[in-house]
Amino acid sequence: MARAGFYAIQSSKIRFGRDGRWYSDDEPITNERIADLFSKHVVRQPDGSYQIEIGWDKAAIEVEDTPYVVERVDPTGEGGFVVELNDESREPLDLDSLAISDDNVLYCHLAGRGERARFLRPAYYQLAPYIQESAGRFVIRAAGREHPIG
Repeated sequence: MARAGFYAIQSSKIRFGRDGRWYSDDEPITNERIADLFSKHVVRQPDGSYQIEIGWDKAAIEVEDTPYVVERVDPTGEGGFVVELNDESREPLDLDSLAISDDNVLYCHLAGRGERARFLRPAYYQLAPYIQESAGRFVIRAAGREHPIG
């Protein structure tokens, strides 16, 4: 008797794209519940690769950039921000970890995960009103100080 699990998709290539979407054999996974399930169970392997691990089921995945994307940014009453990630977790935004890549994509470091997260365009636009230019560089002024964007 066959066991349920990832065997049905074992021959498929599962990929998490730069756009924050899941793909199977280069076709978007449109079922949000499956995409959410995958996002919540990504595990980095000792060799730096990633796989989905749900109980005893495991499937290798390709991560184009980073397994976490920032989907939403909310200001807090204390002058900081909270980010919501694709795995539905929320955590304070470390403003000092903000960096812009060579292709002008905004990233932040995720505390306690040893990973960075890529800002999706809607999340970037939620943060953009707080970004200012100061002395020839971009900063976010929050909680009484300037946080340069690296």
